[in-house]
Amino acid sequence: MNPSAQPNTLCSDVEIKGSITFQTELLIDGKVDGEIISPGNLTLGEHAQVQGEIKTRSITVHGNAQANITVEDRCELKTGSTLTGDLKSARLIIEDGATFIGKSEVTPKGAKKPEPMPEKGK
Repeated sequence: MNPSAQPNTLCSDVEIKGSITFQTELLIDGKVDGEIISPGNLTLGEHAQVQGEIKTRSITVHGNAQANITVEDRCELKTGSTLTGDLKSARLIIEDGATFIGKSEVTPKGAKKPEPMPEKGK
């Protein structure tokens, strides 16, 4: 069996306070209070309750997150999920029935941020 075929999993009865790091893929279906940092892909299962700071390559949210999230590639909010916090991502997908409360900054890879608009009368 190839160990990279299935993501590492934190089940719904797991509670963690502190920092989590991982390399490839992680599925969290439990409670996490702390920082999650990884160059890999994170999935928050439908029972997940995460509070803290998240920095990963990509994230898919099925559960609840009260977190500021920074991802290199994409953030996907699935139906029934809730994200409360600020988000920075190259791509953002929000399905019907997902809840997002916060500010988002979506900047595709390689795109330049737009120049500020000149003030009127100047």
